[in-house]
Parts: sequence; C-alpha cells; structure tokens
Amino acid sequence: MSGETLLDDQVQGDRLTLAGGGAWIAVNAHGLEESIEALIKKYPTVKSVAIDMGGVERLDTFGAWLLERLVRAFTANGAKTDISGLKEDYGALVDELRNVKLEGEHHKTGGEVVAHALGSVGENVASVGGSFLAIVNMLGALVVALARVLSNPRNLRLTSVVHQLDNVAWRAVPIVLLITFLIGCIIAQQGLFHFRKFGADVFVVDMVGILVLRELGVLIVCIMVAGRSGSAYTAELGSMKMREEIDALQTMGFDPVEVLILPRIIALIIGVPILTFLGSMSALYGGGLVCWLYGGIDPDIFLSRLKEAIALNTFQVGMIKAPFMALVIGAVACVEGLMVKGSAESLGRQTTASVVESIFLVIVMDGIFAIFFASIGM
Repeated sequence: MSGETLLDDQVQGDRLTLAGGGAWIAVNAHGLEESIEALIKKYPTVKSVAIDMGGVERLDTFGAWLLERLVRAFTANGAKTDISGLKEDYGALVDELRNVKLEGEHHKTGGEVVAHALGSVGENVASVGGSFLAIVNMLGALVVALARVLSNPRNLRLTSVVHQLDNVAWRAVPIVLLITFLIGCIIAQQGLFHFRKFGADVFVVDMVGILVLRELGVLIVCIMVAGRSGSAYTAELGSMKMREEIDALQTMGFDPVEVLILPRIIALIIGVPILTFLGSMSALYGGGLVCWLYGGIDPDIFLSRLKEAIALNTFQVGMIKAPFMALVIGAVACVEGLMVKGSAESLGRQTTASVVESIFLVIVMDGIFAIFFASIGM
C-alpha cells in the first residue's frame, strides 16, 4: 500500500466530512477496510456525512463496494449520507452496487419475504404442472412413433435397441443382484430378530417372500434403474441438445423421438422386468441364506414354507408393475434431457430433476398399484 491518504476525516458538530483520495483498488482494499471500520466506530452519533470522492484517481469493484459499505453503515446509524465529486466513469459501477445492495435489503422485509415465499410456491406448482404436461406429451409422441414403427417394422432401429438393452439390463445385473441380495439379507435378519421374541421365526419366510415379490423387488430395482439408466438418458440427450445434434436430426427430416427415444424406452420396458425377476430371486436367496445361518431354518423348510406363503399372483403383481414403472422412468428421463439448455449447469440441474422425479413417480405408482391390486383381490 502506498503512503498516500486514501480517506481523510473532519468533523464539525454533528456533521462529518470525508475526503477520499488516491487509488481505491484491490491492492489497497485492506487498508481502506481498516480505515472505514475505524471511522464507523469513531463517529457513531453523527447526523450528516458528506463524502467527497473528487480526489479518487482509480476505483474498481473492491473500492466501490467499500464505499457502499461505508454509506450503508452510517445510514444504518441514522445519518444522512451524501456522495459528491465521483468521476462520471465510476458512477455506473457505484450505482450498480447500490442497486444490488438495496435489492437485497428490500427482500429482507417481512412482507416481501412472505410474498417471495408464496411466489416460489406458485412457481414450483406451475413447474410441476408443466413437467406433467411434458411427460404426457412425450407419452403421446411415443405412441405416434410406435404406431409408425408397427406399420413399417423396418423403421425400428434394432441395433440401437440391443445396444440400449445391453446398457440398461446386462451391465446392471451385477449391481442389481448385489443390492437386492443385501436387502433380502437385511429383511430376514431384522424379521428373525423381532419375530423370535414371539416364537414365530418361521413367519419370517412369509414376510420375505411377500415383501420381495410384491413390493420391494420391483421398487428397489426401479429406483436403481432411475438413478443409473434414467440419469444416463438425461445426460446423453442433454449433451446432444447442447451440441445441437437433435436440431440437426430434425433438419435432416428424422424424428428425434423415433430415432433416439423410442429405442431407449423399448430397452427399459424389456430390461426392467428381467432385472426385477433376477433381483427378486437374489433377494429371496439372501433371505433364505440368513434364515439358514442366523435363524436355523433349513433350506428345505424355507422353500416349503415359501410355497405355502406365496401364490402365483404374488409374483405376477411385481412383474406387472415393472414395465409401467420402466415407461415412466424413461419418459421422465427423456423429457428432462430435452429440457437442457446451453450450459453445463442446466445439464446438471435437469439430470438431478430426472432422478428425483423418477423415484418420486415410481413410489407413487407403487402405492397406486397396491390400492388397485388390493381392490381386485390380488
């Protein structure tokens, strides 16, 4: 910091006069900040403050912000503050910082906070409605594209479907088997731990079989698919949208829904039921293993009790849910991918929204299916 005086003060009664000079820039920001803090503590009761900035030779954002801070501090103490002598070149910078500061203070008032909160709720509700309409539009576009493919099967991009099926199903098998195996083990262990108090160890088999085949098997698999494949779909389509590849397809006369989205949806609808079956079997195996090692229930007894506890419709309930949930996961992922704008921030935001919305809708659909199947006696 140079030896020049950056801020000089003179007081006459309850009027304080400040004279700025030198360079109010980042290099001198530390010294300026100390001077401003000292002045605020030294003159807490002044009624009027005049700040003459005519001697300031250079001013950057640091200096302008410190000037605004000085003004705000004296204004908060009830003093009338006036700035004069500021060069025209720096006026816009000071005004911009003043407006930003005023806007921040303005939103801190109680009424404005409530209004802002209510406005945010309204915007979120409108956003949910817009997302729902976008999903419905996507489902309609998928129906139209599927009708075109069925009328002319050569339009189906079988290679793309197989490739997506490999990504969605085959490569997901290890992690699905591992997670569902652990879930089955945990359910069985907790059931044995609590049921043993009542001498009802054998009923753990009923609980594991019904929970896994009806609810948890398909639910866990769909949540994993939403986080793994759904996010990938959103990121892939979003990247293509950012690079204008989707616009290029439309320019060449191709339908992006038929070329990019339909193969992905078909792969999900085929792959998720397969993963659900494998995951359910893995969870049952994990539950049976824990019942044998931890609960002393032999595998023969476990299988015999499992046959008595479950029926064919127990298995059917879980499998019927899978393709519908897969369709919703794919539709949401593709809709969010097409909503990506031209920035990496937008891509990250839409990918996050895709996963959250997919998991939410999967759980909602599971509840709706539970009510439906209970009403028809399944």
